[in-house]
Amino acid sequence: MNYKMILQYDGSRYSGWQVQGNTEQTIQGKLQSVLEKMTGEEIEIHGSGRTDAGVHAMGQVANFKLQSAYEPEEIKRYCNQYLPEDIVVLEVSEVPLRFHSRLNAVKKTYCYRIFLGEKPDVFRRKYVTPVAENLNINKMKAAAEVLLGTHDFTSFCGNRHFKKSAVRTIYEIRIEEKKDELDISFTGNGFLQNMVRILTGTLLEVGTGKREVREMKEILEGRNRSLAGPMAAAKGLVLINVEYE
Repeated sequence: MNYKMILQYDGSRYSGWQVQGNTEQTIQGKLQSVLEKMTGEEIEIHGSGRTDAGVHAMGQVANFKLQSAYEPEEIKRYCNQYLPEDIVVLEVSEVPLRFHSRLNAVKKTYCYRIFLGEKPDVFRRKYVTPVAENLNINKMKAAAEVLLGTHDFTSFCGNRHFKKSAVRTIYEIRIEEKKDELDISFTGNGFLQNMVRILTGTLLEVGTGKREVREMKEILEGRNRSLAGPMAAAKGLVLINVEYE
């Protein structure tokens, strides 16, 4: 049996999605531990993407296989009873055996939240990145336009030893100003390691006048991480949703 799970989590105290040998504080690890206690089976749960340490998710998708059949609602109820409070399973459903949450994903949307000021209020501090400098939003939007479409995004990949194709398609970058917050949403067919955070850091450099809009094309064509801007902090980033055909 193959089960699909939609979940949300506050990534503040976790070392990312993927299980690691030096810590038990991973989302994948917590889920596998609870499911193994429930079923008595050894389980490997696959996420649609490996969110970084400190990154949050509103609609992460995962799948796992079981030898025995369980009612989806039973799995959801058990997980929510025994998982930490900062991980919640929203939905569980049975899917075809060939379904894979990462390999079958066709579109993902991330949102990066920026607090426009020096100090966000205490209840938002873990979910926004403060920027005290004035931002030229129009220039940021112009720079974002250059990034749309299909490109080699090597310059925006945090893994300098990445050997596979770095070609990805970005369908939309939406920049919205809301009172004291700026939200930058990225929708694409997939994202490289740290890609959204590096894109954000580079767009912020354009917004603060440290970089010109025309440089975005040069960064893309240069295919060199050193050409792009810094990586924005993890806490401002959230995986919004994942889409399938």
